[in-house]
Amino acid sequence: MAEATPSGTGGAPQPSQPPDDGMLRIRGGVGGLSFQFEELLAGAAALEGVLRQLQEVEMEADAVRHALFPYQPDSYASGSSAITAVGEGARAIGRVRLDLERMAREVRASQREYEFTEARNALLLRMGLYGAEYGSGSGIFGLPPMKARDIAEDGIAMLPRNLALLLGVPVTTAAAIGAAGGPTDVRRIVRGLAAAPGLEFLRPRPVRIAGQETRTEEADLAPAGLLRRAEAVGRTSGDIEVLQTGSGGQRAWVVIIPGTQLDGLPEGTNPFDIAGIAESLGFDSAEMNAAVREALREAGAEAGEQVAAVGYSQGGIHAMNLSQDRAFLAEYDLKFVLTAGSPVGGIEPAPGIGSLHLEHEQDLVPGADGLPNADTKERVTVTLTNPLILTNPLDFGAWDDVGLGPGHRLANYAEGAEAVSVSRDPSLQASTAALAAVVGAGGGARVTRFSLRRDAAPRGR
Repeated sequence: MAEATPSGTGGAPQPSQPPDDGMLRIRGGVGGLSFQFEELLAGAAALEGVLRQLQEVEMEADAVRHALFPYQPDSYASGSSAITAVGEGARAIGRVRLDLERMAREVRASQREYEFTEARNALLLRMGLYGAEYGSGSGIFGLPPMKARDIAEDGIAMLPRNLALLLGVPVTTAAAIGAAGGPTDVRRIVRGLAAAPGLEFLRPRPVRIAGQETRTEEADLAPAGLLRRAEAVGRTSGDIEVLQTGSGGQRAWVVIIPGTQLDGLPEGTNPFDIAGIAESLGFDSAEMNAAVREALREAGAEAGEQVAAVGYSQGGIHAMNLSQDRAFLAEYDLKFVLTAGSPVGGIEPAPGIGSLHLEHEQDLVPGADGLPNADTKERVTVTLTNPLILTNPLDFGAWDDVGLGPGHRLANYAEGAEAVSVSRDPSLQASTAALAAVVGAGGGARVTRFSLRRDAAPRGR
């Protein structure tokens, strides 16, 4: 656990934000603030247990000292020495007890301050208030200036307040509207759009397997290798991959889901088109999850076997939605999810599922749901901070090549994943080890490429 006040200095331990690791800004995991506080509180509880034992020992020592008084006249010198020694021991125990009491109180106070600050920040976010005057903002208190990813998240989160301001509502009233409504409910908005006349194509429709091909090949199962597979899979519209690693009783499965695809198949039949974004953000990927389950069965996966899911952009939302799908989790043991450039802050995985999320500070997409990823022991978010600048920003053809801008390029995320794999940060080491425990270190894998198709929309709509 990182400590701002190391042991031996006489001060109470305080959780500290892990420093950046080169171009990696790391949040969550075993080195994250939340887990550090969990450790501190567990330590405080353990200290309080020791305190109770020390109090009992102190009382017993005092009782022994009093019990020696009647025997002091029998041998005054030795009797006095014994009484003095027991008394000194009791006082020493008392001093230790007082030091531990002080430390436990300070740990509890630190936790209260942390909870107060988190509650205050959440309230300000709900009210749509941020900036230097509220203790946050660009470059304030050592925080880095806001970048595209943060701007997108804040803009979505504060949409109710901002709309009120555009309508001419006073700032204080607009803030109250934002506080009452809370952060923007992207899921509800997407469902509302899908229900609107003329936008029925956004509604989920069944996704089926239209074809499959199996081969055996050497596979790089490190995070960077898996993301590069997602890039390769995405070159063919509507495809996903299922990899079988290991053999016999040690088999495991990896599902690779690509990002958004806007052409290559008849309109409405590619499950990764715009309607796929709506299904992932608004409808929990219900149809895609069913297709992934069927693909695993077709590939030979048996109920209860371990699975890792990997996704880029839209594919990362689908992959993360598997972590909260009861039907999927009832059939398969999903152990890990790896995403890149995906807005998944609103998805809460079932207990015991680890996840690693790569974002870039110049990428708008990860902030599109208006919610940050949770900071927990099993969930690690890495923000890449390396600057990405087009050689010629006025070359609009270059922007077409990178889609939503250089920050969203999967090749950049793969390079970031390489830095993740060699990092010595405890959160990243634990996270990559958890992934490797499922998929192995690489080698021969049985790869099945599935072609998925969504049912066409009914005519006349």
